[in-house]
Amino acid sequence: MSKPTATAVPSAQQMLAKIQIEKRLAQHARGIDRADETLLRTAYHDDGSVDYGSLKGPAAVFAQAIAAMHQHAPMSLHRPSNTMIKLLGNEAISESYVMAWVTLPTDGDAQPHWVGGRYLDTHRCRNGDWRMQHRRYILDWIAQYPQAPEAENSAAFSLTTLTPTGGHYLSDPGNALLMAYGANSAKATREQPPMNNTDALDQVISHHAIVELGCKYARGVDRGDPDIIMTAFHDDASVISGAFNGSAKAFATEVTKMIDDIASCTAHTVTNHWIEIDGDNAVGESYVIAYQGLNGDQPLSVLTGGRYIDKYERRHGRWKIAQRTFVSDWTTTSPAKDLLHLGMFADMEKGQRNKSDPVYAFWDSLSAP
Repeated sequence: MSKPTATAVPSAQQMLAKIQIEKRLAQHARGIDRADETLLRTAYHDDGSVDYGSLKGPAAVFAQAIAAMHQHAPMSLHRPSNTMIKLLGNEAISESYVMAWVTLPTDGDAQPHWVGGRYLDTHRCRNGDWRMQHRRYILDWIAQYPQAPEAENSAAFSLTTLTPTGGHYLSDPGNALLMAYGANSAKATREQPPMNNTDALDQVISHHAIVELGCKYARGVDRGDPDIIMTAFHDDASVISGAFNGSAKAFATEVTKMIDDIASCTAHTVTNHWIEIDGDNAVGESYVIAYQGLNGDQPLSVLTGGRYIDKYERRHGRWKIAQRTFVSDWTTTSPAKDLLHLGMFADMEKGQRNKSDPVYAFWDSLSAP
């Protein structure tokens, strides 16, 4: 096999361009889910356009219509993933898969749906600023679910509730947390000079290090391993998760015990990373869908959709989470079915909530001698 040519190796500037494009995709999802017209509109250039079938035309008109549509609707969650980007100078195209949790009437009264599709997007860089130029939406599949019981009305940060609950625009606690975490940063208001290769490379490395923290956290929680959980946090970090609010160290131990007592399995899938880096500080929002297989006389499968709102700090050259808050947007519960040992699934290797899980040996198989 021949070695790739030098031109085939992405430069730091190309990698940074892809990160900035991914950030716009995350911003677009946030704009819809927060019913925030400005956030949604500014994901596009001023002359941007969309093609959503019945919604086709200028992006600014689309943003106004979608924000109004979602403002009084139940909470939604748009979850882009599987993003592939092709760059050519100041232009780019991308395909990304999206799962959207939305409540809408399709064949009767409004009911929750998972809607699966893809975004085919065109992007342009103008004056150093990557934004979307055109979005084309492709619909692939739809699944409908029964309406969940209506939640009791309570303040977003009520002391009587365990978890902050998502809201639209400024009523969303996630927005409040991001503003609070970023309050000491003047980056958003000061003019940005052109970024050189050294700074671009630092942005790329920092971005990927921060995204990896979410992966470490998920692996630690799902494998029941407090030590892995703590690799994502500074020693003095704090966590507000609803089930536990306090220090990260105590959380790592207590959440593991709690899950072992009530659940046979958990799986936290994290995506849609929106990260703002300013020197050795950063703030971020990431979307999570968490599966729990609850034990009991009548086992349950629980899906919860929400967001992690994080404050990150780089200390002694290492990025870790300094503060994490989970914001819950939606949840759905159904009777659990034991399908793991039936049919084609019977002979497949199964995951474990301990160090016998295959990931441990696999991860250790590639290490320095």
